[in-house]
Amino acid sequence: MLLTFKNLNRFLVLSFAAIILAACTTTPQDTASTSSSSSSASKVEVVDGVYVGTDTVEMLAVDVPDRVFFAYDSYSLTSAAQATLAKQAKWLKANGSVTIAIEGHADERGTREYNLALGDRRANAAKDYLMTQGISASRVTTISFGKERPVNSASNNKAWAQNRRSVTVRTN
Repeated sequence: MLLTFKNLNRFLVLSFAAIILAACTTTPQDTASTSSSSSSASKVEVVDGVYVGTDTVEMLAVDVPDRVFFAYDSYSLTSAAQATLAKQAKWLKANGSVTIAIEGHADERGTREYNLALGDRRANAAKDYLMTQGISASRVTTISFGKERPVNSASNNKAWAQNRRSVTVRTN
């Protein structure tokens, strides 16, 4: 009888542990073309492969976003990216002694070498746009981090879209 009681006790403990673990499990959500976050404070969207949400954007200055986002395997600036860079250029003109670095980033897909090159092209696309807005090239440096510094480490469309970016950082 004692042996049966031990087996029953083990069964109950293992069953209880399995129920607890199953209740704690969550499944990640993969976004196809558009997704919404549960937070009402920020809207999260991926439109045509480009992240247009606000939950990862920080500010270079008041009302001047620090990053722009790119489509998959692209370094072309969208109209939203150009609008952000125009705000950065306006702020840089008003703050003539500030120098910046533009960091280029890619999502996790692709080789390390390919993503470093893509990040470089993204950073330079942002720099070139700032130069067309009258910002001196001597005030802007670029660096590529490729896929080495993701802002979102998940492996889904939303995360990839957030990681395809350039970020403008003050250097002085």
